[in-house]
Amino acid sequence: MTCHNCRSEMVKSGFYGKRRIQRYKCQQCGKRFSEPVATLFGADSRLPEAKALLILNCLLEGNSVHSTARLCDVEPRTVLNILILASEKCERLLGEKLRNVPVKDVEADEIWSFVGKKEKQVRADDDPNLGDAYCFVAIERHSKLVLNFALGKRNQATTDAFIEGLRLATSAREFQITTDGFVPYVSAIENTLADRVDFAQLIKVYRATPEGERRYSPAEVVSTETVIGIGSPDPKRICTSHIERQNLSMRMGIRRFARLTNAFSKKWENHWAALALWFAFYNFCRIHKSLRVTPAMEAGITDHVWELRELLQA
Repeated sequence: MTCHNCRSEMVKSGFYGKRRIQRYKCQQCGKRFSEPVATLFGADSRLPEAKALLILNCLLEGNSVHSTARLCDVEPRTVLNILILASEKCERLLGEKLRNVPVKDVEADEIWSFVGKKEKQVRADDDPNLGDAYCFVAIERHSKLVLNFALGKRNQATTDAFIEGLRLATSAREFQITTDGFVPYVSAIENTLADRVDFAQLIKVYRATPEGERRYSPAEVVSTETVIGIGSPDPKRICTSHIERQNLSMRMGIRRFARLTNAFSKKWENHWAALALWFAFYNFCRIHKSLRVTPAMEAGITDHVWELRELLQA
């Protein structure tokens, strides 16, 4: 081992702590150093591994940053640091594993949230990342595997990036895709996926909200309309129910997405980190009740249920 101070060779000098970490002493300057210990979050992380995993489990069960900090007896800043470090690993994992996945039926939708403040409160000189933050999600209907997600404004640019990511995630085999009536899907799918998809949009018609009805009560669906975009999609497979159920799981599992909460994201980076962690956990660690296995197992990507520690090591 080389001395950090004078770059000369060091000699062993006993052990430190219950884990008996090897200590070294520099013969030239006399400084002592401990041998670097590999952890889930690098040698610089001094937080015990068990506590770091507890923090992540609390976040994945719908706890806010401050409630997680109280439960785990750490500072809120520590919770956010662990979230960021874990999300970087999860983002790389999703990018490596979700490539050329054979699919049959894909459903796509957007779920609303906000960062910092709601859109009507955003001023002209504010950070462009503040305000509405829509998460675009694509799920395979049969395996429940989340194939791709994108975060941004509900516009053409975010839709294009989302569909381009979906093309990378899916194989060249033909499949059927269903979205809601959001117009930018039409050009995005025609330009990116026209060679491999049958595309349809399912548009829901809602009844006008009765006077005096509560602001956040769900609107009643009066009827649905199907619009064929590309090819000849099977009418029996035109559906968005599964992706809408996935949206509910996000609302319940990520506190930042809960309605009427004060635990909303204050920074775009933290919002993205929470999503990357959630989708990696959902695909590889969380057993889907209707499947009795994880989505990744159903899709043939893995052969067993991953523990959270295994997810971060992968």
